[in-house]
Amino acid sequence: MSRHLFLLFCLVFPMAQAAEKTNANDAHDLAYSLGASLGERLRQDVPDLQIHALVEGLQQAYLGKPLALKDERIEQILAEHQAQLTAQSASPETQVALKTEQKFLNDEKSRPGVQQLPDGILLTELKPGNGSKAGPHGKVQVLYVGRLPDGTVFDSNHQAQWFNLDSVIDGWRSALPQMPVGAKWRLVIPSALAYGAEGAGDVIPPFTPLVFEIELLGATT
Repeated sequence: MSRHLFLLFCLVFPMAQAAEKTNANDAHDLAYSLGASLGERLRQDVPDLQIHALVEGLQQAYLGKPLALKDERIEQILAEHQAQLTAQSASPETQVALKTEQKFLNDEKSRPGVQQLPDGILLTELKPGNGSKAGPHGKVQVLYVGRLPDGTVFDSNHQAQWFNLDSVIDGWRSALPQMPVGAKWRLVIPSALAYGAEGAGDVIPPFTPLVFEIELLGATT
């Protein structure tokens, strides 16, 4: 997963550090203490949580077993949950920005030919491709235009450029490995997979979804 770490890991890690400092030698008591502390936090933060599903996910992840949900789906769910928490505790300005983003995404979903990827990115195929695809840590050669929701162009190139997928925003890192060379796509990327609550200087405000038209000219694995 990229920016949104698994919720349980976020909660358990600091508790595990604290537990190590207590010199707890009994394995059962250590495990029970971690569970009790985690349960208390979740009771406050996520009321009506399905405990059976929580334990199932915890067991599968801890034991290294295949998970019942794909990483992209987990990422999407956690991003949506984090957005809800942010909205609940946000300033009035942030609440307005989040509502504006959600309205824009909902409007984009209703456009003809739009597909929603598992992580919430909206895809419209402008031109098909039949070439190879980039690996998750590969490189892509692209022509692109990036726009804000109001249509303002904030970035573009006129000559093909190569990018390492490890160095681009999460939305590109997620979508471009699914794109065959020769294709041209329109991508609407939620702010959680772009520049999030921080934005990017004076160019991209916080909680701003981004719209890209991208043509993939080359790819490496």
